[in-house]
Amino acid sequence: MWIKKGVVYKTDGSKPFSRTHAQVPFAFPIYQGDSVERLRVYFATRDENRSSSTSFVELDPNDLNNVIYVHDQPCLTKGAIGMFDETGAMPSWFLQRGDEIWLYYTGWNKSETAWYRLGIGLAVSRDGGLTFERVHDGPLLDRSIYDQVWVAQPCVLVEDKPDGTSHWQMWYLSCTKIEVINGHPEPFYNVKYAESEDGIHWNRTGTVAIDYDEFTDAIGRPAVIKEDGLYKMYYSYRNATNFRTDTAQSYRIGYAESTDGIKWERKDDLAGIDRSEDGWDSLMMDYAHVIQLNGKTYMFYNGNGFGASGFGYAEKQ
Repeated sequence: MWIKKGVVYKTDGSKPFSRTHAQVPFAFPIYQGDSVERLRVYFATRDENRSSSTSFVELDPNDLNNVIYVHDQPCLTKGAIGMFDETGAMPSWFLQRGDEIWLYYTGWNKSETAWYRLGIGLAVSRDGGLTFERVHDGPLLDRSIYDQVWVAQPCVLVEDKPDGTSHWQMWYLSCTKIEVINGHPEPFYNVKYAESEDGIHWNRTGTVAIDYDEFTDAIGRPAVIKEDGLYKMYYSYRNATNFRTDTAQSYRIGYAESTDGIKWERKDDLAGIDRSEDGWDSLMMDYAHVIQLNGKTYMFYNGNGFGASGFGYAEKQ
């Protein structure tokens, strides 16, 4: 069971790069010695042209409702004309790798028929996460024989082995088709799985982690943690019809478990959290990130408007 703690941050629209949205929050602890000095929350925000960039706020780790710093510039912005991320760079997953911070992000570009296309890129920070530089101008993963339309929003875990090798696992969104519903092109996407030895070159075989069902037409932002040898995934899921306005069809939080990270069993009834009766997360809950901090487990997530209403958090009891 989760206890909701309310909205933490919503952009005031005063910055040119951040007119609206605090989307896909990711909580990243900043340490001073062995203790967490600040909890930095990265998110995607939009300018007046709806182009996404990455920025962050910092929270008091002893009072997560207390925003102690708001970054006044983007850490990563859209790419050059013609690139896979020319209309936006949305953060997805951060990893500390030695003195570097690796950011797996979603790049946006426009589509005449399907509204948009997405790909997965990698950027690295060498200044403690204040700025990020692209490792490559092109995507690490794009549409393929296994991912017909686009790929997006990866979750990445890595196990460094005693022999010096590493085992990387990725769970990512895979759009397999577009259907025009009520005159609008709607994407259908599930969660697929990939592996790597270096975090850059990924092996895909079309393995599905979380699939469609009678209700589920789209699954948002998988977030995986390992606890007592068990993989636990939180995600959001919705139907494709009227999900922007109809509570019965819109995003809610789901949950699944796995012993190997490859084969998953959905247990949505054990998610332990649902949309509120009214308020900022009454229509939808989406894009969750789960973090274990100081012996507690927290979920950061978006509510109504896909991040337009800001992000909040809940504490697991």
